[in-house]
Amino acid sequence: MAQARSKPHARLVKPGRIHAVLATLGSEIARDIIPAGAALPPEHDLELRFGVGRGVVREAVRTLAAKGLVSVRPRHGTHVRPRCDWSLLDREVLGWLVGDDEPDHDLLGWIQEVRAIIEPAAAAMAAERATADDRRRINKALAAMQSAPDHDSAFAADKAFHLAILDATHNPVLQGFRGAIDTILSAVFSIAIGRTGWFEDNVANHAAAAHAIAAGNAGEASTAMKQVVGYTGLKLTERKAAARPRSAPRRATSGKLKRTSHVS
Repeated sequence: MAQARSKPHARLVKPGRIHAVLATLGSEIARDIIPAGAALPPEHDLELRFGVGRGVVREAVRTLAAKGLVSVRPRHGTHVRPRCDWSLLDREVLGWLVGDDEPDHDLLGWIQEVRAIIEPAAAAMAAERATADDRRRINKALAAMQSAPDHDSAFAADKAFHLAILDATHNPVLQGFRGAIDTILSAVFSIAIGRTGWFEDNVANHAAAAHAIAAGNAGEASTAMKQVVGYTGLKLTERKAAARPRSAPRRATSGKLKRTSHVS
C-alpha cells in the first residue's frame, strides 16, 4: 500500500504574505491604532481583510507575540501588550515605531541615550580587541565617508563604520545590536538628509574614533565615540525643538495677559 504523503503545509504559507500582514499589524500597534490592552480582530476577520489563509494570519500573530507586542491566550483572544514589554531593539519593531512619517522625537531621544551607553564602550573594546582586518574595515568605511559623492553613499559608509566597530568588539552580545544600530542610524539619517553640516561636521569625530582604535587607545576611542553620538543627539534635540508646535499668542483679557500653557 502506498504511503500517504503529508501535506507540505509550510510551503503553502508564502513568506511575502506573512510579511505583509505582520508589517501592517505591527505598524498599527506601534502607532496606537490598535492600542495597548486592545484585542486584535478575530482570525476570520483578519483573513478577510488581508485576503490570506488562516496559516498566514497565525504565523504573523506568532511573530508579533515573539517580539513581545501581543499576548495570545486560549479563549481570551490576542491582546496588545504594553510598550515596556516589546522587544524595542528588534529591527522590525524599531522600524514600525520610527515609521515613514515625522518620527517620534522622544523615541529617538531615548534611542540616543542607549547609543551613548553602548557605542563608546564598543569603541573602547574595539581599540583593545580589533584585528588588522577589523581596523582595515573601520578605516575603509571612514575613507568612504570622507570621499562620499552624495548623501546615500555617505550614510551607507557611516553605517558601515559603526557596524564595523561593533564587530571589532568580538563580543557576540554586542554584535547582536547590529540590526538595532542599523535601524537607528537609518531613522537618524532620514531626518538628517538635506540638512547642511549635519553629516560633514561629525566626520572629524568619526576620524578621531578610528585613529584611537587603530592606536589601541581605549580611553580616547570611547571619548571620540561619545563626541560622535553626542553631536547627533544635539542635532536631534534641535530638530525636535524646531518641530514643536509654537504656543498660541497671548491675548489681553480685562487688562491682563491671559496665561497659556506651553506644549512640551
